[in-house]
Amino acid sequence: MFSTILSAAVLGMDIIFIHVEVDIAQGLPGFMLVGYLSSEVKEAGERVRVALKNAGIPLPPMRITVNLSPANIRKEGTAFDLPIAVGILKALGHISKECTDGMLVVGELGLGGNINPVRGVLPLVKKAKEEGIVRCLLPARNDREGKLIDGIEIIGVRDLQEVMEYLKEGKRYTIEKETDKRQKDKKQKGMKADDGRNILDFGEIRGQAGAKRAAEIAAAGFHNLLLIGPPGSGKTMIAKRIPGILPPLTEEESLEVSSIYSIAGLLTDDCSLIKKRPFMNPHHTITAQALSGGGKMVKPGMISLAHKGILFLDELPEFKTNIVDMLRQPLEEKKIRIVRLGGDYTFPCDFMFVAAMNPCPCGYYPDMGKCSCTPQRMKRYQGHISGPVLDRIDLCAGVSRITAKQLSQGNWEESSACIRNRVMQARKMQEERYAGKDYKYNALLPLAELKNYCYLDKREELLMEKAFQSTQMSVRCYYRVLKVARTIADLDGSEKVEGIHIEEALECRMGGEKYWGT
Repeated sequence: MFSTILSAAVLGMDIIFIHVEVDIAQGLPGFMLVGYLSSEVKEAGERVRVALKNAGIPLPPMRITVNLSPANIRKEGTAFDLPIAVGILKALGHISKECTDGMLVVGELGLGGNINPVRGVLPLVKKAKEEGIVRCLLPARNDREGKLIDGIEIIGVRDLQEVMEYLKEGKRYTIEKETDKRQKDKKQKGMKADDGRNILDFGEIRGQAGAKRAAEIAAAGFHNLLLIGPPGSGKTMIAKRIPGILPPLTEEESLEVSSIYSIAGLLTDDCSLIKKRPFMNPHHTITAQALSGGGKMVKPGMISLAHKGILFLDELPEFKTNIVDMLRQPLEEKKIRIVRLGGDYTFPCDFMFVAAMNPCPCGYYPDMGKCSCTPQRMKRYQGHISGPVLDRIDLCAGVSRITAKQLSQGNWEESSACIRNRVMQARKMQEERYAGKDYKYNALLPLAELKNYCYLDKREELLMEKAFQSTQMSVRCYYRVLKVARTIADLDGSEKVEGIHIEEALECRMGGEKYWGT
């Protein structure tokens, strides 16, 4: 007696289809699992045997062999429990051979026959649809997540009894009976908990016009930003309000971000679709693995969870030097590749890097009346941030202390809504300009296209040449200044990059220069 059930394995962001082959034959009773399996997959034999028994389907005293093919790919996780159980039911003749045609099955079994949720369902269902699979049999708690993908039938099941009822008799049970209204609103319900705008507003910040302008430019072109200044001046306040001026995620971006969270196992029953741009703010004690991703069962790290959003490192020099330096490659390539003995995994990490720092350990430089740091101590503190990392930061804004008079005055401060309107207009220009391209905003503009979209007249070329020589900037820095100037021109509604835009880009680049010790 032989049967095959289609399932899938999640390897990084890739989905690999797995054929669960079950053979039941006469011989010494036993349950053998083969196919390059991790320990949790090997344990599936006992879970399946006990779950079937408690569901009223005891296994006969025969030799059961299960192969997860292809055998050269390592299988991890508990999602193969349900396909193994369905394969056994099919091989024993409890269900017909045709009932699983065109169906993909995943799910974890409890000993009582209940079916528990698994991670990675969203990208799995998306891949299944692309490959022409018509149905997916999933745990009921992954039901809403699977239904975010249109054009494929999702069957959510709570236990083995419901599996039997559906596969044997084609019954549709309570959890699958939805009103037309719920069907229409399923995506809105999925994103309900994550669809609001950021309640923090730039209008709450007094003064700091230069830092606010830098944040606006960074948001408009998705550029990296460093805020530097004394403690309590508003660096963290500004950073936490940047999500409120970013454009909302597109539907495509939302599914892409949600897929990463699905693989990480972070989607919940109440929020199965991420609709708000992520804002990741790790503590400075974070490990390299937690930031980059990895682990025994490889999962995306903090930089991938910040995909299409913001990675904010507060008190940047307090992070270990190797942690900060680890960002070099992801900041350039917008993806991270994790190579392990069990495989090669690639996760996307197209995030906007925002950092905040004090200029020195005590925080008060260059106010020598308060600063107690020696030059050596300052150099050691600022040396935690290497030159290559600083070179990848597009804008550096100084955030100075404000006076009591500024706090007490009731002057109107520009709200996040006003700033967001300008950012949206600039993004619209970029979308139209880069229509049909792989990139959508200025920060991703490739070098080969810079001359086409950042064309400079003779005056602007001389200005950049002078700045290049006087500041001894690197080639990377030179091109990044041009991209920032392109964003400033977009905010002004200008199709051409002019001298005034380059001057502001250079000023933004050197905005925190007075805080760097010599």
